[in-house]
Amino acid sequence: MYAVDGKNLRGARPSGGQQTQLVCVLDHAHRLILTQTQVIDGTEIAAFITVLDQLPELRGCLITADALHTQTGHASYLAGRGAHYLFTVKDNQPTLRRALTALPWRAAPPAADPGGERSHGRQESRTASVLDLDQRPGHRLFGGAQRAMKLRRRRTDAGTGVTSTETVYAITSLGHRYADTVLLAHWLRSHWQIENSVHWIRDVTFGEDHSQVRTGAGPEVMAALRNTAINISRPAGHTIIAAQRHFSWTASAALDAVTAA
Repeated sequence: MYAVDGKNLRGARPSGGQQTQLVCVLDHAHRLILTQTQVIDGTEIAAFITVLDQLPELRGCLITADALHTQTGHASYLAGRGAHYLFTVKDNQPTLRRALTALPWRAAPPAADPGGERSHGRQESRTASVLDLDQRPGHRLFGGAQRAMKLRRRRTDAGTGVTSTETVYAITSLGHRYADTVLLAHWLRSHWQIENSVHWIRDVTFGEDHSQVRTGAGPEVMAALRNTAINISRPAGHTIIAAQRHFSWTASAALDAVTAA
């Protein structure tokens, strides 16, 4: 299972003046960055296929992505490579979102997502419902979509006690034989680990946005080196900060990690 997501390098600007943007693919299970590509002409949507083309085999894989990539062309591409998708649906697809909102959700009893947790000063709980979609010609909502999911998030601020709710919709090409409601909710939630496992580390631990390497291919190369450092550190079981400290104190350990990788 792979997550696809983009990231802006705020300090890097090519000759056109726009920020450099990269799209990468993360392995959900091992939290390793598999590949990366630069966004050309500010079109992250087009980079979705470009970055996945760098992976030789996708057959049987599930690709997760945010609402920007809920595109029929992406669904067709993945189907052609024998892969499946789990896409979030937001207001960039207003017709599809309205159709999902109008589905008979009362017929699908909600299941509690065990991923509810307390973090960042708030308590969060989630419930999810899943419906099989009508596959008759003329009734299909989205290319290859087999099921729709409604995820309701309830957050309570630990300091103020204020509670808010959010409803998120998603679609998937996976049929009911492949995943139940709780598993789909877990996969959708785990997509966002790319923010904590990659983007946050590159920004905060490695100071990527403050890098003085700003022009040409330099930002992309440096991002690839940071990805490599993450990939080398993670299999050893270290947090990234602990790994950097360990390697700085023990140069031979760094060499051993590189050799093992």
